[in-house]
Amino acid sequence: MVHSELSRRGFLAGLGGLGAATILGGCATGSSSGSDSNSTTLTVQSSLSDADPKAALTKVVADYTKSKVTLNTIAIESFRAQLPTYLNSGNPPDVLTWYAGSVARDYASKGFLLDVSDLWTGSGACAGFSPALKQLSTAADGKQIFVPTSYYWWGFFYRKSNFAKWGVTAPTSWSGLLELCRTLQAKGVAPIGLGAGGNTPWVASSWFDYLNIRINGAPYHRELLAGQSRFDDPRVAKVFDQWRTALPYFDPQGTALTFQEATTSLLQGRTGMMLIGTFFADAAPKDTIPDLDFFQFPVLDASVPLAEEGPTDGFFASSRTAHRADVLAWMKYAATAPAQELYIQNSSGTVLPTNPGARDSGTPLVTKARTMLAEAKEITQFFNRDSSDALQPTADAALVRYIQKPTELSSILTDWQAAAEKVFAS
Repeated sequence: MVHSELSRRGFLAGLGGLGAATILGGCATGSSSGSDSNSTTLTVQSSLSDADPKAALTKVVADYTKSKVTLNTIAIESFRAQLPTYLNSGNPPDVLTWYAGSVARDYASKGFLLDVSDLWTGSGACAGFSPALKQLSTAADGKQIFVPTSYYWWGFFYRKSNFAKWGVTAPTSWSGLLELCRTLQAKGVAPIGLGAGGNTPWVASSWFDYLNIRINGAPYHRELLAGQSRFDDPRVAKVFDQWRTALPYFDPQGTALTFQEATTSLLQGRTGMMLIGTFFADAAPKDTIPDLDFFQFPVLDASVPLAEEGPTDGFFASSRTAHRADVLAWMKYAATAPAQELYIQNSSGTVLPTNPGARDSGTPLVTKARTMLAEAKEITQFFNRDSSDALQPTADAALVRYIQKPTELSSILTDWQAAAEKVFAS
């Protein structure tokens, strides 16, 4: 498994774009056959079901004129579980929304993904994207298998009006974070929301990711997720020792509520803040978005090069598509500045375009995020994106169990390592 190291300048030179994934319930079969674009219907299988991204991608699809496109949207957890089946079927969807990085390389290594290198060479639609984006979109054999259309960021999000009401400000250190938590708890507010319940247990991985890259650094984090280190390593235990100091301030419902439900708790002031990606804004009423702000995950060791999570989304295509030319035409369109701007204009506006010529929403929130990412020395993706979809359930089980029963850490790490070994051996 290849894990690229992303430079700050290389990443920002061309990250951004067309929204994570949108979700429409529908069949997962491929498109109808035809000898030309006018008689071909492409199937785009999408994983974003919240109202804003769904509407935004629908608008982008409607604006496309080269061929007919059927957009099927599936709830993200169902999509994740079914993705290997989609790709391995005899009549797969032509194009699918998903993630750049190691997770895409994992599917490419199985022969599932179409070679789209033509879009990255010469005057191709992605030729002007940053070297870091090209790395994220490149398989182990050197071929490009992904078209990135957007990226976003993670942080501690909160409502400005709530912080003002409570008389608190955003912290800049771990000790400041814990002091803020104690203040909120004294006011009867659950300080930290989570949203790792129901079908979104993966949200808990953000805490592991950030603590690991803050304590042990991004290179070690990638090595660990590639199976080059062990989850029962003492360095991993240090991550949980740090985490334990914040656990008393987590919402007691943190492993029962989905992130959408946790978003509601945050907006209604039942919780104070939440470590989450900007996709959560898609589940928020639009009139609340101007009231949102975030602060950076605190630095824990100034000697560790600063890293931030900047997950990159877009499209890959089935290697079994019968309509390669039409697929490449669609993906070329998705990479353009007009398509990416159209998506941003019709969504919550909290994603950043990958096309260097595309404009973002220009909001203070987005501008602040760009600055944060620009100052990072390393950019990571997210647990499954820096490893594989197959490894994510091992993290879900370990991290949810830890939040519920932190005294069982030793056996949790032993069990996590055993589960990870099975994944790496398969």
